[in-house]
Amino acid sequence: MVSHPHAGDPVFDLHVGGKMEILSTVALAGPDELSLAYTPGVARVCEAIAADPSMTQHYTWVPNTVAVVTDGTAVLGLGDIGPAAAMPVMEGKAVLFKQFGGVDAVPICLDTTDVEEIIETVVRLAPSFGGINLEDISAPRCFEIEARLKERLDIPVFHDDQHGTAVVALAALTNALRLTGRDAATVRVVVQGAGAAGVAVARILLEAGIKDIAVLDRQGVLNSSRSDLTEVKAALARDTADHFDRRGTLADVMAGADVYIGVSGGQVPEEIVASMADDAIIFGLANPTPEVHPDLAHRYARVVATGRSDFPNQINNVLAFPGIFRGAFDVHATAITEGMKVAAATALAELVGDDLREDLVIPSPFDPRVPGAVREAVADAARRDGVARR
Repeated sequence: MVSHPHAGDPVFDLHVGGKMEILSTVALAGPDELSLAYTPGVARVCEAIAADPSMTQHYTWVPNTVAVVTDGTAVLGLGDIGPAAAMPVMEGKAVLFKQFGGVDAVPICLDTTDVEEIIETVVRLAPSFGGINLEDISAPRCFEIEARLKERLDIPVFHDDQHGTAVVALAALTNALRLTGRDAATVRVVVQGAGAAGVAVARILLEAGIKDIAVLDRQGVLNSSRSDLTEVKAALARDTADHFDRRGTLADVMAGADVYIGVSGGQVPEEIVASMADDAIIFGLANPTPEVHPDLAHRYARVVATGRSDFPNQINNVLAFPGIFRGAFDVHATAITEGMKVAAATALAELVGDDLREDLVIPSPFDPRVPGAVREAVADAARRDGVARR
């Protein structure tokens, strides 16, 4: 092996040469195989697709391939590190797609942060892919980019930082509510963070029947009495805190709250955590430092989850996105609907079954049942929602 600047460090050693490669699915043992895989044989397939573009679904890799697209502006907990530095993460995402969903993925790091340029670039790349997974694009631009791509493309477009997190959080919360004897219609939830993940978490909770939700950004609760809200935040305020006139600071809404979901990266003082209801549920999802460290959370909460792999109840997106795309691809879906996301969350929650306990409200990413359960639930929901083409 050629020496490299960080030789001996196991992380860097693993990354030498990248984490992925492209392999042929056909053998080219001689001229006969070559003439079938390439010219002249390939021309017949090209002509068939030219006559009927839907033939790409049968004779190319397109229907099983997703583009993992980023501009490098919100990479993990590292922030705006640019497209080149984002590549190891995008490669990793592609490996996860293959390992956990049998989906081929191509990392694409764009050297632009302009909304229009990103949209136009992805639209022009779209014929090469069966779906688009947007990754690590900062808010609020990510909302517009996803919404406009969904309007222009007839293939699934999914921003995993938003919806992957939301699906897994809903699955874990569904079981936490069952364990603590709470009802979705009456539970009080606080979501700290109104970026990509926070907005999506709040939206999927609403879809699941949870009504009393207070979402906070750095200035406090999103409420229509505020004049500084973006369009996305204003719409969310109308659908959440306005209904119960929740307003003010984190301390104001945490008193008596049943559930805290942190997607902000801030730190919650102990006295605020202590003000929550008995048998509280605390999800501190910031990585690597949760908003409420599990040691503190366990003093006041019955169920605690984080985004880390070294604590129980990891809210890990890999539980969701591979199976969601696999299910969408299986039925040639034109989109990923809210119903498909909720179905994925329900399937994940049900896998826990009778094993439900305080330190097991969500299955492990290595549970072999996960990909198939999510895949089937998403495919069925796509048919119900009318977006399946087969």
